[in-house]
Amino acid sequence: MPRLLFIPHAPSPNTVTLRKAASDRISAESQVDLIVKAPLDANADDALQADGVLIGTTENIGYMAGLTKDFFDRSYNNLLDRSGGKPVGLYIRAGLDGTGTRRALESIFTGLGWRLVAPPLVLHGEWQATYPEQVAELGLGLALGVEMGVY
Repeated sequence: MPRLLFIPHAPSPNTVTLRKAASDRISAESQVDLIVKAPLDANADDALQADGVLIGTTENIGYMAGLTKDFFDRSYNNLLDRSGGKPVGLYIRAGLDGTGTRRALESIFTGLGWRLVAPPLVLHGEWQATYPEQVAELGLGLALGVEMGVY
C-alpha cells in the first residue's frame, strides 16, 4: 500500500481543525497508509519511506514555523540525493501573506528535488470556514495521486 507522510504543525485549535480535515478525508477516501507526525516527531527515515509528503505549517514572523524548520534542519542532509522526485503538497496558515514561508519551503523542495503537485495553498488573514475543506482537498488530491501512481 502506498504511504503518505503528513507533517502538520498544529499549535492552535484552527490548525488542529486543518490537520483533522486532511487526515479524515485522506483516510476516508483513499487507499494510502497515512502516517501523521508532528514536525518534532518526524525524521528523514519517515520521509524516505513515504511515497509522498504533505506539509502543513503556520507562518511565524513572515517565515515557516520553527518546528517545521527544525524537521528540515534535522532531515535535509539525509534526504539530499536520496528522495528526488518525491511528490509534496504544502499548505500554510498565514497571518500575513505567506510569501516568506512559501519561498523558503519551495527552495527546500527544489534543493531536495521534491515536486509540488499543486501550487502551495496559502490560507491568509482571518480564519475562514472554507479553510478546512481546501486543506482536505489538497491532501486528498495528493493521496489519490500517490495511490494511483500518478506521481
